[in-house]
Amino acid sequence: MITHPAYAVEPWCLRETELNLEVLPQSESVFALANGHIGWRGNLDEGEPHGLPGSYLNGVYELRPLPYAEAGYGYPESGQTVIDVTNGKVIRLLVDDEPFDLRYGRLVHHERVLDFRTGLLERTVEWTSPSGRTVRVRSTRLVSFSQRAVAAVAYEVEPVDGDARIVLQSELVANEQLPRTGGDPRVAAVLESPLVPEEHSAEEGVLRLVHRTQRSGLRVATAAVHAVDGPEGTKTYSRSSADLSRYTVTSVLRPGQRLRLEKTVAYGWSGVRSLPAMHDQVDAALAGATSTGWRGLVAEQEQYLREFWERADVEVDGDAEIQQAVRFALFHVLQAGARAECRAIAAKGLTGPGYDGHSFWDTETFVLPVLTCTAPLAAAQPLRWRHATLPAALNRAQQLGLKGAAFPWRTLNGDECSAYWPAGTAAFHVNADIADAVVRYLLATGDTTFEREVGLELLVHTARLWRSLGHHDHQGRFHIDGVTGPDEYSAIADDNVYTNLMAQQNLRVAADVAERQRDLAAGLGVDDEETAAWRDAAARMVLPYNEALGVHEQSNGFTGHQLWDFAGTSPEQYPLMLHFPYFDIYRKQVIKQADLVLAMYLRGDAFTEEQKARNFAYYEPLTVRDSSLSACVQAVMAAEVGQLRLAYDYLGEAAMMDLSDLESNTRDGVHIASLAGTWIALVAGFGGMRHCDGTVTFAPKLPEQLGRLAFTVQVLQRRLRVEINGQSATYELVDGEALEVEHYGEPLRLERGAVVSRKVPHIPDTPAPAQPAGRQPAHRGWAPGRQEGGAAEM
Repeated sequence: MITHPAYAVEPWCLRETELNLEVLPQSESVFALANGHIGWRGNLDEGEPHGLPGSYLNGVYELRPLPYAEAGYGYPESGQTVIDVTNGKVIRLLVDDEPFDLRYGRLVHHERVLDFRTGLLERTVEWTSPSGRTVRVRSTRLVSFSQRAVAAVAYEVEPVDGDARIVLQSELVANEQLPRTGGDPRVAAVLESPLVPEEHSAEEGVLRLVHRTQRSGLRVATAAVHAVDGPEGTKTYSRSSADLSRYTVTSVLRPGQRLRLEKTVAYGWSGVRSLPAMHDQVDAALAGATSTGWRGLVAEQEQYLREFWERADVEVDGDAEIQQAVRFALFHVLQAGARAECRAIAAKGLTGPGYDGHSFWDTETFVLPVLTCTAPLAAAQPLRWRHATLPAALNRAQQLGLKGAAFPWRTLNGDECSAYWPAGTAAFHVNADIADAVVRYLLATGDTTFEREVGLELLVHTARLWRSLGHHDHQGRFHIDGVTGPDEYSAIADDNVYTNLMAQQNLRVAADVAERQRDLAAGLGVDDEETAAWRDAAARMVLPYNEALGVHEQSNGFTGHQLWDFAGTSPEQYPLMLHFPYFDIYRKQVIKQADLVLAMYLRGDAFTEEQKARNFAYYEPLTVRDSSLSACVQAVMAAEVGQLRLAYDYLGEAAMMDLSDLESNTRDGVHIASLAGTWIALVAGFGGMRHCDGTVTFAPKLPEQLGRLAFTVQVLQRRLRVEINGQSATYELVDGEALEVEHYGEPLRLERGAVVSRKVPHIPDTPAPAQPAGRQPAHRGWAPGRQEGGAAEM
């Protein structure tokens, strides 16, 4: 995608200096704006040309059939797919009756800038129509963080070389025509015109459309209001129909005159509210936004982001691409969750329809740790959503013959919609991932209200699943058999170490919290006998270990499997699951993504330093990274075992996943978890930050390519800034009461405003383990173009 000199490397923005239609779908994803509730892809204002039109509301989906060659008990009956809702972005322009279409006439200048500090997407265009009239167009777009239901566009046009008759058509458009997909035609049929019209109107500059989804029964309301500033003689018209509501502005402009249109759009949806109620809801949101005004919305956006960056910024000296990428990443992670408010965070956020808009374990394991340390209020919301879906998870467990809750592998509404059970239902680790996110949130915030209202129940029901799913053998050891861990190339395995270790933590913490909240736990039927059973299962959990090799087995018997023929696999045959049968993959030692290595990061307390080094060296040559979730984890563990050069290369892969379109699917939306992994690789990898047993610890180290790394995190209502260079690390408590941390095991007491410095030990270079043939991470060498503020490859 963005391997083009039109994309500059700048520290605080993403800038495109010319339009490239061949990468238009990818640019629509990276330039997308969202707030966790509304998502607008970065489509051109005029609507066409486009790669993939997209306007999304978090939680709005349509039901679709799931294909099965043979029926089976417990198979999900239907899936859910995110849909393109009413498009409020569109502002069409006609110049002397000729449509402004960049495929015609002459494009003199085109630039788009996404500013991470203001949250604005700004576009400037100079275009000469086929008849020779030149105009300048400026547009600014935002999706509000401060007013959850609101998005807005300011649009200006002026003639350059003579009088011009200008027509602007501001529209609300439903049931847009989408590009044909090569997938299941039944799915395509569901997504074609999924919205049934219920109400439309256009009067005095106020547009409104209300629709209802055909199968899922969700009502979607959209309204827009306009403010026009133009010369005398400017006129306006309105009209509407079932799927289109339009406000038209006409004017004749002389050079130096401008026609400005400010468009404010409000969205709402519900599965239970009536049509009048939804009508009133979006009208009320518009009224609030109108009272604020365009300038007020811009000011609120800047204030929101100023406060975010004060507590979340990461500074990187020595690699301008990584500096830009980590801020790009944090901005998109914030956009995915800032105002989700009891809704899920999808794998692609609200930037595209990839993975059908589903939420996976990615959210809890990769995204929420970042939000917990940078935007704690946003981190709580997806967990509250998980809590709200507990009834579905309890029903699913019962259907599977288990106790407790079985949370879905992929979902939009809480129901399982994975049709492939070995990589779906069998991946029970999602339960422990949710529990881990609860633990991390409680450690970082000390939120006792959340513990009582949400955390306890999630921990209790997930712990009950493990006690039901696992069993004690004749020696009293506790096994969890027939599950799929994070590595989806190894399915239905016994005693997957990651699953067992995360379940072990789940069981222990559930017992701790239940004993701390005895009154509420008793209401859930928890007694001393049950908590004792949880602790016993945790204490006797089996962790397979190969004594001869001196490494932990990813799962029982894994190291005895035949090695995959890496030398005989060509680069074109990756990802493996698209070129080889799962039957063959499952029987071999080949790993899609970090599994046991992920366990060493999240449960580092369960391994010695020597075990981590030996395990990393063993599994590195087996891991092909056919998942975007792997590179950041491998970066963290490479840094921990002293492989700083390798860690730096993996950081680059995680950071550039979307900016370089490394998996060739950025057109479907950005990879929110890999973006979060950029922060994880820097803060947990090179910063060495861990939060275990209530103590925040650091073991910082930098590769020689980076001169300085600084980051700010939120811990227990305190703001902590850490700065690292090649020789030392400094810790400063910016805000809050005194905090105790550790630097390489040394306790440090930090007082507000004081700066404490400690030396960073030298990490000697050691031989790096090999990767599978052809699957090495790209080496991050130096290039003349990699300079801040200039054009460079991305």
